[in-house]
Amino acid sequence: MSTEPRPPHAELRIGMVGHAFMGAAHSQAWRSAHRFFDLPLRPVMRVLGGRDQQRVDEAAERLGWESTETDWRRLVERDDVDLVDICTPGDTHTEIALAALAAGKHVLCEKPLANTVADAETLAAAAEEAATRGVLTMVGFTYRRVPAIALARQLVAEGRIGTVHQVRAQYLQDWIVDPTVPLSWRLQKEKAGSGALGDIGAHIIDMVQFVTGDAIASVSGHLQTFVSERPIAASSTAGSLGGGGTTTETGPVTVDDAAVFIATFASGALGVFEATRFATGRKNAIRIEVNGSRGSLAFDFEDMNVLHFHDATEPEATAGFRRILVTEPTHPYVEAWWPAGHGLGYEHGFTHQVVDLVRAVAAGDPPTPSFSDGLQVQRVLDAVETSSHTRTWQETTA
Repeated sequence: MSTEPRPPHAELRIGMVGHAFMGAAHSQAWRSAHRFFDLPLRPVMRVLGGRDQQRVDEAAERLGWESTETDWRRLVERDDVDLVDICTPGDTHTEIALAALAAGKHVLCEKPLANTVADAETLAAAAEEAATRGVLTMVGFTYRRVPAIALARQLVAEGRIGTVHQVRAQYLQDWIVDPTVPLSWRLQKEKAGSGALGDIGAHIIDMVQFVTGDAIASVSGHLQTFVSERPIAASSTAGSLGGGGTTTETGPVTVDDAAVFIATFASGALGVFEATRFATGRKNAIRIEVNGSRGSLAFDFEDMNVLHFHDATEPEATAGFRRILVTEPTHPYVEAWWPAGHGLGYEHGFTHQVVDLVRAVAAGDPPTPSFSDGLQVQRVLDAVETSSHTRTWQETTA
């Protein structure tokens, strides 16, 4: 065995815009990925961007960033940044991502890709052009990287459940059930694009399409807003999930509180979807069940290290759902972490996202999910919203 010191890996220098909830999650991933996984490039947390100098400086110190900028344009233009990570509200994604791609920077953009189909189309086209220059892009649908979800995708791809016939998916939260929760950007259409539909519904749309390998072709949906006015936060710096003091003044909620829709897939499969922030008692419940001709798969994020699998080809006397603890070294991503049975958590999906992105950048391979994947999800979101307004079925194709 050689006793020569291992040569240091080349660096991938990161500039991140935004430092609230998603910024903290992404920061943890950039800090930890190369410490657990053998990566061809070492992420360097070069610069953090935020609007307020004091707050961004405090965040950089807490989260581990080397320097700060209060203008995202200066961050994008810096010569010591190779990749721009966008963790801001949806209304800013397009401008920041386009500028980063024009500057020759790789881009990781949080979901949903944009607030409108038109903006998502612009970004997908820009990403396609950038790829010809070796500049790569990815959308942050991190739940794909939960080991149990990645295993579900493998089982479907291997034909273990046969032809997929039906899917049901739910994303359930309750953080705005209380009508005194103050107005925040997530409840304003001009900033967020949509409410539960785009914020959490986008996740289950992507997860289902990822697991099944099938695209949603048409939808019929309904959106509902249960609380139409909310108190205005006393400070514009209230937390991303609505915290902070309030005044007696109120403002309109311009997005949906809940979204439900049925969907047909390109294969002919049928799906039922629900995304809500009014499921009292549910904090972050994500449930997916896929039924096929040879078996079924079921997942619940509240028990995220477990995948339930039913093999319908087994004898009737012993057939049933099997509980798979997805913590074995042979399971996706797990080998780099803890011994079998020592579960992973929410934050690990973000680390796995960094791992896949860094490896793709080093190899020059297109990462997934791509901006084109993000555009397809945006088309589904738009079709659901249009269906709710018109009470008609809507196609999701271009």
